[in-house]
Amino acid sequence: MREDRIKIKVQKRIVLISVLLLCGKFFAFWVTNSVGILTDALESIVNVVAGLISLYSLNVAAKPRDADHPFGHGKVELISASTEGILIFLAGLAIIYEGIRRLFYPSLLEKLDVGIMLVALAGAVNYVLGWYSIRVGRKYDSIALIAGGKHLQSDTYSTIGLVSGLLLLYWTGVTRIDSILALIFGFIIVRTGILILRKTIANLMDKADMKLLKYMLSLLVINRREDWIDIQEVKVLKYGNAYFIDCNLTLPWYYNIRKGHAVCAEVGKVIAEKFPEHIRLNIHTDPCKENHCPHCMLTDCGYRLHSFVDIKEFTLRKITETEEAIV
Repeated sequence: MREDRIKIKVQKRIVLISVLLLCGKFFAFWVTNSVGILTDALESIVNVVAGLISLYSLNVAAKPRDADHPFGHGKVELISASTEGILIFLAGLAIIYEGIRRLFYPSLLEKLDVGIMLVALAGAVNYVLGWYSIRVGRKYDSIALIAGGKHLQSDTYSTIGLVSGLLLLYWTGVTRIDSILALIFGFIIVRTGILILRKTIANLMDKADMKLLKYMLSLLVINRREDWIDIQEVKVLKYGNAYFIDCNLTLPWYYNIRKGHAVCAEVGKVIAEKFPEHIRLNIHTDPCKENHCPHCMLTDCGYRLHSFVDIKEFTLRKITETEEAIV
């Protein structure tokens, strides 16, 4: 598909630029012997490796559904993001170790002005690259591109602090500042890795996305029809850039199959107009029962057993209830 090719093309550019930045940062470390700059260089290794993994995952995710993968290959993007989180976490630990070591065995620092300029330039490029990755990722709904972009931008934020600390070191000559910088940014990098891992693990475990469900609820409430008597067991799963939506819809018991199918198609149209184009919708229909009558909005129902009392509003708790919870 065209959008998959675009995502792959974008990721190739990101990997190429990340390799160039990696070379620049290690050159800066070689010139200065600064452990603070080494922290930036080590994180750039993570950027490159994670970028290559993301590129692989985007190629796999672009494959169409098949007999062995009926939901497609989109979840490989989550594996990519998880791997990136692990690498970031390990890089942070390595940086903390080196920072502690240099506290006790400080090294001679040279040409800090050159190193500061190179690191600052790399940080600016990283920010633009991250913005570009997030922008394309949101446009084409790619978790891998968004996660990669956020990582690149977080790298920039740490670079700002690093450059500030290096300038302080340059002006004061206190070498221990270099180690303190490494420790501070090492802990920041570890925290970034943990946050990425928490999110991707939740998605791999198909944890309910409450933000997405609330959006679904708003669509159902705003567009509710009088014969949508009840909606329950709404589930939304995301595989790559495809959404798999499943729900139970209660309809008047006397609707025939053709009428029921038409109503389900109407529900699907309401959802499809507001969601990205890749939607797989499965609706199971249930017949209404006597206890629905007091809350049924149908005005022309010839089988009503009780007078209308009030509308039972759709709520997040109600639309996500399972049959077991209702019983």
